[in-house]
Amino acid sequence: MRTLRVGERALLVELAGGAETEAFHAELLRRRAAGVLPAVREIVPAARTVLLDGVADPARLAAEVERWEVGPLHARVGAVVEVPVRYDGPDLAEVAALWGVSVAEAVRVHTTTEFRVAFCGFAPGFGYLTGLGERYEVPRRATPRTAVPAGSVALAGPYTGVYPRSSPGGWQLIGTTDVVLWDAGREPAALLAPGTRVRFTDSAAQDGRR
Repeated sequence: MRTLRVGERALLVELAGGAETEAFHAELLRRRAAGVLPAVREIVPAARTVLLDGVADPARLAAEVERWEVGPLHARVGAVVEVPVRYDGPDLAEVAALWGVSVAEAVRVHTTTEFRVAFCGFAPGFGYLTGLGERYEVPRRATPRTAVPAGSVALAGPYTGVYPRSSPGGWQLIGTTDVVLWDAGREPAALLAPGTRVRFTDSAAQDGRR
């Protein structure tokens, strides 16, 4: 762990990897809920860092967090958001081939995995979901698409994501959902916040078509 002062009121904490970052973020949320974390206006996780903004004394907090013993992430905490998916993506067969399984098995793997939102970015409402593990990492497409439809369920590297709106993108598209990821008129606007548990369900299986 390395701590870096950012301006007068913020602290950036660098971790060794994604798993350590998720565990540290969960520890921050746990301590804040328990009322034992100094006042922090925002906690913003990324792939390997967590930014703590609105801190009264960043140097003091840095000394404190460096003494913490952060255990492994306990993923099964909090409610699960279910996302129904039509597994009809144009890259589903290619992803199955990369995994060395059938398309049906690829769908089974994706729907039996419990995901967790590691961090958000790229576009409002876009969450980077972890859970598949190294065995199922896939590369981005060699040639990105100029327009990926909103609701596309996609994979890239160790992450799964859902495009909240149409945008260019190079992730592998495996399905589509009608779930609204971002609604400025909703509170909170983002359906998937960091730390949220997510499970994808097969719409075709639910209505007897698979």
